[in-house]
Amino acid sequence: MARVKPFRAVRYDERKAGPLGSLLALPYDVIGPEQREVYLASSPYNVVRLILPDSCEEAAGLFAEWRRDGILTEEGTDAVWWLRQDYEGPDGIRRTRQGAVVSLGLEPYANRIVRPHERTHEGPKATQLDLLRATHASLSPILLLYDDPSAGARHALEPLAEGEPLMSAQDGPSTNRLWRITDPEAIAAAQAALADQKLVIADGHHRYETALRFHEERGTERSGWTMAVLVNTHGEGLTIFPTHRVVGRAPALDNGFRVTPVSGGPEEALTVLDRVDHDHPAFVVYRGEGDAALVEAPGERSLDTAALDRLALQDVTYTPRTDEAVALVDSGRAEAAFLLRPPTMEQVEAVAEAGETMPQKSTYFYPKLFSGLLFHPV
Repeated sequence: MARVKPFRAVRYDERKAGPLGSLLALPYDVIGPEQREVYLASSPYNVVRLILPDSCEEAAGLFAEWRRDGILTEEGTDAVWWLRQDYEGPDGIRRTRQGAVVSLGLEPYANRIVRPHERTHEGPKATQLDLLRATHASLSPILLLYDDPSAGARHALEPLAEGEPLMSAQDGPSTNRLWRITDPEAIAAAQAALADQKLVIADGHHRYETALRFHEERGTERSGWTMAVLVNTHGEGLTIFPTHRVVGRAPALDNGFRVTPVSGGPEEALTVLDRVDHDHPAFVVYRGEGDAALVEAPGERSLDTAALDRLALQDVTYTPRTDEAVALVDSGRAEAAFLLRPPTMEQVEAVAEAGETMPQKSTYFYPKLFSGLLFHPV
């Protein structure tokens, strides 16, 4: 069974740290050097100093110092938190995603309670493990999905997320709001509703596997838990966007692909792509000056990104924004863009259920969860 419980969070005291909006940061793996400098300049207490430090020792020192000086304060009681994110996606449409922030009991993948859907690499896990060893805290939440048409957890918790939130932060067109929930009956009802759920990791594979490794080393009760946001695939605003690939050097499209030129440029090609059935891989390649084509692998049953992986793309950058991918090619800074459609939730769940994994960057669950709203000592 899935084990979830309230936890005694550590969080910023805005009276000493400053406005919450200046303290948050996107997950470490989507922060580039320029964005890191922006975060560093926004506040001497911005969380980027913890999640992307110059050294793990520096992060541990700052985390301890900020707690000692009251920049970070520990809650007086255990709680579950209701998170509401009002956001504008890469497609320009406004949506709301909701979920519960909880302490999640770690489960090895072999138990089939928590399941991955994407591959991980050893380098990022080694770095995250060093950081966890140094700070003894979950600094960023993991996003997990579950499938409950009855929405039992939401019905238990959401009615208590009314009125002014305890915490609120604006990031461009997006707003993150948090309500503290301590009602024992509501929490017990949510725990009961979630107990039989299978959880699929949407974002945070490296951090989850790092937490498992840390628990193997420590073996204590507290090390067996991590901070997670649980979102229902039914009625809680979940959105998956594609992650397009932009390459400095375009490979030849052989290996059994069928290439069909599309007049009208990338926009028209994406319209054609939307009409292609998901029973075989398909994507769009754009080479600039209106040169777009639909690429298919007829008869193949793999995912779009798995078929694209066969091309062994080099010098790759990633973006969920079609306009950005196209602009990089049109400006001459890239030779080609491979424009993808998002996988369906059914595909993600099928991969996880089969015990398989997708290539990295196969999904882009939006919006990303911010680091810095809450911290979870382990």
